[in-house]
Amino acid sequence: MKSLRRDAPLELIALVLSLATVVAAYFVGDRIYERMPHFEDEMAYVWQAQAITAGDLVLPSPPQPKSFLIPFVFDHNGVRTSKYPPSWPVLLALGILAGARSWVNPVLAGLGIWLSYRLAVKVSSPGAGLLAVLLFLTSPLFWLLSGSLLSHAWSLVLTLGFMLAWLDTFLPDGERPRAPAWMRILVAGFSLGLLVLTRPVTALAIGAPFLAHGAWILARGEASSRRHVFAIGALALGLGTLLLVWQYEVTGDPLRNPYTMWWAYDRYGFGEGFGRSEEGHTLEHAFENIRYSLRGYGTGDDLMGWGDLWWIFLPFGAWALRRKPAAWLVAGLLPALILAYIPYWIGSWQYGPRYYYEGMLSITVLSAAAICWLFQGGSPLRKVLVILAMVVLIGYDLGAYLPGRLDGMRGMYAIRRKMLEPFTTEAAERLTPALVIVSWQDRWTEYGGLLELQNAQLTSPFVFVLNRGNVANTEVIAAYPDRRVLYYYPDEPDRFYTAPR
Repeated sequence: MKSLRRDAPLELIALVLSLATVVAAYFVGDRIYERMPHFEDEMAYVWQAQAITAGDLVLPSPPQPKSFLIPFVFDHNGVRTSKYPPSWPVLLALGILAGARSWVNPVLAGLGIWLSYRLAVKVSSPGAGLLAVLLFLTSPLFWLLSGSLLSHAWSLVLTLGFMLAWLDTFLPDGERPRAPAWMRILVAGFSLGLLVLTRPVTALAIGAPFLAHGAWILARGEASSRRHVFAIGALALGLGTLLLVWQYEVTGDPLRNPYTMWWAYDRYGFGEGFGRSEEGHTLEHAFENIRYSLRGYGTGDDLMGWGDLWWIFLPFGAWALRRKPAAWLVAGLLPALILAYIPYWIGSWQYGPRYYYEGMLSITVLSAAAICWLFQGGSPLRKVLVILAMVVLIGYDLGAYLPGRLDGMRGMYAIRRKMLEPFTTEAAERLTPALVIVSWQDRWTEYGGLLELQNAQLTSPFVFVLNRGNVANTEVIAAYPDRRVLYYYPDEPDRFYTAPR
């Protein structure tokens, strides 16, 4: 009871920070991203979520499919679908049905912060848990992704759900788990299975350290623990196998990666035909991706906002937690993710090193444990140096790096909400239902940004198509006889033409 009373203020602070995160992440989504897709992946996710709101994984292909371009949405055997697994689009669809699409990731971000606090407490201490939360909340990568429409906030929640349930089941450290065994097994199995249906390579990486731990339990653990390992594995495998069912549904082949339906070279592996380069994907390319992702001259600044120093506390954290098996499972996340993405030909740049996002748990938890260990067991001079280091590092991030990094994402790819304004006037509404043939001048996003006003079923007041010439345009127009035909040129945003200019 004394321990509960002592830790209650820290839990309350962590809870308040989690709730504040929801509001702050929505603020980023509203003020930076303007609550609309900018990235090609986001456009595909939104299209897929819109299709799912009507209960569809696939939709009939429109006439002249290339005129109805949606990034990473492909047409095959007369149907149209996205290359991405369905878990995140399903959750996004629920947000659309609730009229709260822009709140889905912020709510998940807040939940992720609370669960990361619980993880750090379990691995280290309540004080380190709160510090881990503060480190997470100063990470530029966290804010870049939490305000977006990408799948990473959901992936982080699933990772934390799986880890916490696993640790509660097999490494309770003398504490009685708060949930019964059957509930912990369900949470662990379903979280890992859903992670497979969200980001399969990430799921492979997250599961790797726990697979090793599970093998050790099967070899040396008690009979009840072995049963729990089998139950979690069966649930995760059963749910994850639905990925093959989905691939069969959208490609006709359960083993065909839908990514290759958009780019044939978008494959996982090495050699010719993997990636864009003539020689294919190589280890040299892979290591260059890693260097660019983790070094300050690339996207490494986005991890903690500390440039090349994001790793500086990790050796001390590993030493401080060396006797805790749970800490080694947490520490294994980042290297497992790095290794898992080596065979993938491209890195992640625009939103920072997002392929390694769940590995932020390794960085924040170990760094928090290190800072607490350095501070608590040190001389007055060492305590001053620790405080000074934190003030300099976090001060640089919050004062010099993070604001500019977020501001640089504003209007990404020249997509801004103001480009939708010509279609929201009363005069424009009187022209609906309309088929709008768009002729972009500088970049395709002059068309792509307008897709925010269009649904996947092509029943929205405005339906946008690319101007691909008279033959393609004539076929598209003939397919929509009940729609007024308008020609739109982004360099004249306030004018609609009834014939090509």
